[in-house]
Amino acid sequence: MHFSGTYTALITPFRDGKIDVPAFKALVERQIAGNITGIVPVGTTGESPTLDMDEHIEVIRLAVEFAAGRCEVVAGTGANATREAIELTQAAEKLGATGSLQVCPYYNKPSQEGLYQHYKAIASETGLPLMLYSVPGRSSIEIGVETTVRLAANCPNIVAIKEAGGSVERVNQLVNALPSSFGVLCGDDPLTLSFMVCGAIGLVSVASNIIPATMTELVNLCLAGDFTAAAALHKKTYPLMKGIMSLDVNPVPIKSAAALIGHCSDEFRLPLVGLSADTTAKLASLLREFELVK
Repeated sequence: MHFSGTYTALITPFRDGKIDVPAFKALVERQIAGNITGIVPVGTTGESPTLDMDEHIEVIRLAVEFAAGRCEVVAGTGANATREAIELTQAAEKLGATGSLQVCPYYNKPSQEGLYQHYKAIASETGLPLMLYSVPGRSSIEIGVETTVRLAANCPNIVAIKEAGGSVERVNQLVNALPSSFGVLCGDDPLTLSFMVCGAIGLVSVASNIIPATMTELVNLCLAGDFTAAAALHKKTYPLMKGIMSLDVNPVPIKSAAALIGHCSDEFRLPLVGLSADTTAKLASLLREFELVK
């Protein structure tokens, strides 16, 4: 499998402490209507750290059921412990997910050799294509370029990396060091254009929770090599993409935006809390500028 295109890192709607299944189903339907390439349930944006194992697997099951083969389902099944990541990935495979997103282990700060062995072990226990996820802002370490090259060479089902380190230079390094068959995808909406100019072939998007068609269009223009039109759309959309990410830690602003639009409640699980009244007002103003709310 070749990861390329626009993937939505889905929020996980809650209501009264439980997964809001109708809201989640409607969210998936909006993604498909926006011609998204795939959905990514239970990643960072899906509040995976506050879901227990049963809930985590249930959200993946629901995503597969609601997608019904109309888009890819790249399940977030990474974990801090290798054994847990293997168990989640195998469960996702049995449920019918088409791929897996594997976040860089956090807190325990493994060495690059530890990362290599971690991902190699996961890859050996599943037939799913795997997308690595390097996000040093959350995990405190990055998946090194050389480590990524080793994994690409030795693990046939590790086929892509979601790059969320914010560095165009690193994208250049990855694109030049990896085989052309290995996909580099942007993990930061505001950097989509810059990353794809340098050779990234897709995006795992947060903003597409509320503007899936727009983000899909941006990525498709880049893939078609029409960077003039892509730059115009990027300029138009940038204030929204940047604004959503700058108001608070992800996923608080995007779920709050979805709530203001009417897609779900603004319920979070501790330790995450909702936006303050002042910040909510700023978000509402931003959404009005883009005619997403009245």
